[in-house]
Amino acid sequence: MTTRHDVRVEPLPVRIVSDQPQPAVAERLLRELPDWFGIEESLLGYVEDAARLPTYLAFVDGMTDALGLLLVVRHFPESAEVHLMAVSPGVHRRGIGRALLAAAERDLRAEGAQFVQVKTQGPSRPDEGYAKTLAFYRAQGFVPLEEVHGLWPENPCLILVKTLSAP
Repeated sequence: MTTRHDVRVEPLPVRIVSDQPQPAVAERLLRELPDWFGIEESLLGYVEDAARLPTYLAFVDGMTDALGLLLVVRHFPESAEVHLMAVSPGVHRRGIGRALLAAAERDLRAEGAQFVQVKTQGPSRPDEGYAKTLAFYRAQGFVPLEEVHGLWPENPCLILVKTLSAP
């Protein structure tokens, strides 16, 4: 029998840049994550989205390549969506996703947004990777709102929401 021990790793020193659209960075990161972004048509759709949406990039001190990316969609002045977040698998659980999300939320609050949502694979189709994704978003204060069937082919979509507190 194997015993699993979760090892706590120290967060990396992360610098977040709100930059111009970066489709090449999005494609590079998504291709590093085939368990989450293994459907080619979907991956290419995200790359197209990365050419037009507000983009947050995460850099670690001393590195020139972004290790994380977050795209935001504003649906209404009061609400926004984390359309895409991708973090290089070698640095998962090192604070990059938290830093990306914190930067986007700070800007959204400053722009008057009251709510932010994110969509991920729903729990009615269990998957170890998406269970980690759900745990991450829940730890950041998101709560499940609804699981929708039919939005994504063959995958249930879980919508999570978070209230953005005043700045």
